[in-house]
Amino acid sequence: MKPEPLYTRLETPLGPMLLVSDGEAITGFYYADEPHLPAASKNWVHRPDAAIFVRTEQQLREFAAGTRREFDLPVRLSGTPFQKTIWEIIASIPFGETISYSELAGRAGRPKAVRAAGAATGQNPVSWIVPCHRVVGKNGTLTGYAGGLNRKTTLLRFEAARKRGQPAALAMEENPGELPGLNDRPKSSAALPPAW
Repeated sequence: MKPEPLYTRLETPLGPMLLVSDGEAITGFYYADEPHLPAASKNWVHRPDAAIFVRTEQQLREFAAGTRREFDLPVRLSGTPFQKTIWEIIASIPFGETISYSELAGRAGRPKAVRAAGAATGQNPVSWIVPCHRVVGKNGTLTGYAGGLNRKTTLLRFEAARKRGQPAALAMEENPGELPGLNDRPKSSAALPPAW
């Protein structure tokens, strides 16, 4: 019998997030106000002390402090073969770099499937860990991000500063500046599990 998912809530520099696990691997890491937040189940088990969550929280703190560039966490994702291919490609984008949706589709072997690649990117269930914020529009514009474009901007600016060797700690920017597409803001979404 498949165990019920474990979950916890984490406070991060970019706001509260829902962390979900099957007990061995991370299966979801969602902004609390993102559109794809899974519906809560009464069978979910609130386990903030689970070893996988303690390890994940430590690595997220290191990332946010600028001392970690890659996550070393077991991840188990559910999706179509195409989605999994897209997520694997996204996971390989180096810290501080970006690729376009069209390049993403090309790397997946389906250069004409730019919209499908974008949709798969938007369905990424583990923000930050599979860094979909590193996928941008063809001309470098910021488009689409489940957590909202100001969070995407914040992550990209943070990574760019760290890559240049500048001291930086991840912190939500109230006014991320005049970059294309920044009128998108996170929207309220599904109810969170009872412990939230």
